[in-house]
Amino acid sequence: MEKIIDESIQGETLSLEKNVKNTRNLFIESYGCAMNFSDSEIVASILANEGFNTTQKLEDADLVLVNTCSIREKAELTVRKRLEKYNAIKKKRPHMKVGVLGCMAERLKSKLLEEEKIVDMVVGPDAYKDLPNLIQEIDEGREAVNVILSKDETYGDIAPVRLNTNGVSALVSITRGCDNMCTFCVVPFTRGRERSRDSQSIIAEVNDLWNKGFKEITLLGQNVDSYLWYGGGLKKDFDKASEMQIATAVDFANLLDMVAEAQPKMWIRFSTSNPQDMSLDVIKTMAKHDNICNHIHLPVQSGSNRILKAMNRLHTIEEYFELIDNIRKIIPEIALSHDMISGFPTETEEDHQDTLAVLDRVKYDYGYMYSYSERPGTMAARKMDDDIPEKTKQRRLSEIIALQREHCQFRTEKHLGSVQEILIEGTSKKDETMWKGRNSQNVVAVFPKENYKLGDFVDVKMNDCTSATLIGEAVGLSNNN
Repeated sequence: MEKIIDESIQGETLSLEKNVKNTRNLFIESYGCAMNFSDSEIVASILANEGFNTTQKLEDADLVLVNTCSIREKAELTVRKRLEKYNAIKKKRPHMKVGVLGCMAERLKSKLLEEEKIVDMVVGPDAYKDLPNLIQEIDEGREAVNVILSKDETYGDIAPVRLNTNGVSALVSITRGCDNMCTFCVVPFTRGRERSRDSQSIIAEVNDLWNKGFKEITLLGQNVDSYLWYGGGLKKDFDKASEMQIATAVDFANLLDMVAEAQPKMWIRFSTSNPQDMSLDVIKTMAKHDNICNHIHLPVQSGSNRILKAMNRLHTIEEYFELIDNIRKIIPEIALSHDMISGFPTETEEDHQDTLAVLDRVKYDYGYMYSYSERPGTMAARKMDDDIPEKTKQRRLSEIIALQREHCQFRTEKHLGSVQEILIEGTSKKDETMWKGRNSQNVVAVFPKENYKLGDFVDVKMNDCTSATLIGEAVGLSNNN
């Protein structure tokens, strides 16, 4: 049921094949969104050139970095507990240095050095190129902080290392930051304004991944539908662009088309979308290419127009439904997933019922659901009282989860009896004799290994399912191999 609800943040320790010329060990741990995991690959690449090998053993580390999330209070509490673990190790390795990266670093800045005495270095998401200088500072016994947000940094000129990779799927960052200013969200404050990466550098990275044997990529951004490359700079400054820049600008539909045509056998996914920014040109591009997967993550956050307005979501629920209906007309087999928040300030029982009504209307394939967590510095925290009792938040969240679980079962059962193309991503966690992969709609499937191998596209007949996983048997390699 892991995709039905994500109440805990994800943590992953990243490692890279050793370079014998490097003399120090880096332990890097990532939490939160896929962008953080992508950023950690950039950090590892930068530090590999500074004499660091990555290690999976905390006890061997000379430098420990934790790439943090600030989207919810629980995320930050988890990181603080990890710092306690690092402190215990540091007592045995007094030369070990500890740095905090990412959104939590940007939000708290130098305050982290005061609150967490173990922390030597605080680095925001736009300052990773400064890591060599910052490490020199802490090596010389000084604390180091760089949390300056950039107007144009995208790391497009750095080739990420692929850490703990299965060799099949990879993340490709295309935008950074967000302009939407939802009242509950810290991202605009921790990652800055929207700016996009050069489309040609994206194509080059995708081609390189294919040449290295990768079969699937996810185009990544806080809001991929806002992608706009016109030569550099913030998206908000596009109206100042020259006629030539405007004429040659590349939007997300254009980029998606370019990537699909560059590698027609590579599966392409993208995340995350925003309803107010998604155009039907994107959907038409998806329909045009067989290798663009039939799944869209389209967060709605609430079913109540009153709450959507309070959240500064720039769409109504009626506009959201119209978008959903148009998507399904163009791609009938599309899978849709969502984010939903329960207990936003002033939410009434009527508002909550409106949210349940959205779930019933759309019947999402899966979703990520949370109770509201006030984040310091956001408009909601500054202007609204967190007035919904925790017990009420949790009861409403439980009702949302229960209904979504029913819809997961409903959607997954729709695949039974069909033959689905599955990309093998690894061994099933529950049964070593079974492969695990996903179909175009992002549904997990398991089937007997037989003579197939990692990275194969396999046609699988679906015979059974749980609410989140298809269970089948292979009928042969697909034509995509």
